[in-house]
Amino acid sequence: MKRNIAYISLAVCLAVNGGLAVSSISRAQDKPVVAKEELKPASSFQSIADEKQRSVALFEEAGKVIEHPRCVNCHPASDRPLQDISMHPHQPPVSRGEGGMGMPGMQCNTCHGPENVKVIGQAETIKSIPGNPNWHLAPIEMAWEGKSLGAICNQIKDPQRNGGKNLDEIVQHMAHDDLVGWGWHPGDGREPVPGTQEAFGELIKAWVATGAACPS
Repeated sequence: MKRNIAYISLAVCLAVNGGLAVSSISRAQDKPVVAKEELKPASSFQSIADEKQRSVALFEEAGKVIEHPRCVNCHPASDRPLQDISMHPHQPPVSRGEGGMGMPGMQCNTCHGPENVKVIGQAETIKSIPGNPNWHLAPIEMAWEGKSLGAICNQIKDPQRNGGKNLDEIVQHMAHDDLVGWGWHPGDGREPVPGTQEAFGELIKAWVATGAACPS
């Protein structure tokens, strides 16, 4: 039943897009999909004697995930999400809206259901529609687009911008949040972020344990 609803939703999305359906939605798929990059385990940084340097190195390794287009696309600098490895503006044009859920009449869940849905017979360049029960944009205070990894690091640590989270809560968010985890399971035709969420969570945990130092 959920899959039938998802297909109906896809049909509605294609109808809404009209002439954009072929040219723009088909562009939203990564091409080609490359082999997934791995993450170094947190334990591999133990040889760095200086704790601050080790902390920075851990965050730089975690940055392979944080700076990946799969993540930055949902942390845009404007009210419009991005798509694809090329990070082009979302098609159809949508806006952040209240809570990052989109505007009335074109909310995120108009097209994005609770799970990824395979697409058959629409276009060779699009294999699936991404989905998650909590699909939405990150708050504008957590915009990562166009920022250095050091700036993002300081942003992540700042309770005034990160939703009031302390560092332990940041670890839990990175390691266990289901929407964060979507980056490793983005659906057919999309390049996942490097490594696994477990390895990423361990890097963030070790980064916090070593003082949560940020790259300069």
